[in-house]
Amino acid sequence: MEQQFTLEYFFFDLPIYTQIQLTNHNQPIFHKICNLSNIKIDGFNPIIKEKTTFNGLTTTTTAFDSKGGFHTIIIQCMRTGFNFNYYLFWDKEAGVFTKVGQYPSIADFHLSELNKYKKVIPNDKLKEVAKAIGLAANGVGVGSFVYLRRVFEYLIEDARSQAIKDSAIKEVDFVRLRMDEKIQALKDYLPEFLVENKQLYGILSVGIHALEENECLMHFEAVKVGIELI
Repeated sequence: MEQQFTLEYFFFDLPIYTQIQLTNHNQPIFHKICNLSNIKIDGFNPIIKEKTTFNGLTTTTTAFDSKGGFHTIIIQCMRTGFNFNYYLFWDKEAGVFTKVGQYPSIADFHLSELNKYKKVIPNDKLKEVAKAIGLAANGVGVGSFVYLRRVFEYLIEDARSQAIKDSAIKEVDFVRLRMDEKIQALKDYLPEFLVENKQLYGILSVGIHALEENECLMHFEAVKVGIELI
């Protein structure tokens, strides 16, 4: 989380209700979030469905910095003048800050970008990616992983069908393999990224069976990007 924690990640990718522990590493970003005056942020505007630049409009009060509580943060699209609103809770005593709401939602940012995958994945699977994004955007981590895993398994099944058609594998042998072994067996039919990152499926499975909601949310963006690359 810390390595990827940037202004852009906070505004456009971080699911709401994900608690961020303030550290020496992310403290400068936290202060920028709280004091956005004259700060420019590049990101996707779902209203016009294009990349644009946002201007920070909000500066926090001394009371919020010192005591914590709730605060509204605003960034404005410099092309349209449209305001994007964010709601932050700062637990000063625990040293934890949380994005507790926003408009447009995280789902709004990402769903518009899914159209570029229409040519490479069936519409019903694209809808499952959209459901995963929508759930994560509303703080439902485990449920989002269920849909991501379904899409992942579809990608493997699609490769398996082609490999069997080409007589590259035998189904009777294939069904006995673990998922990482299946990926290796299908290496000629899968993207190199997936073959080199077999652990993605393991993360999804652990998330469904063992991880807490917040842990799934912390890993959601990395797993989603991995599936997008595949």
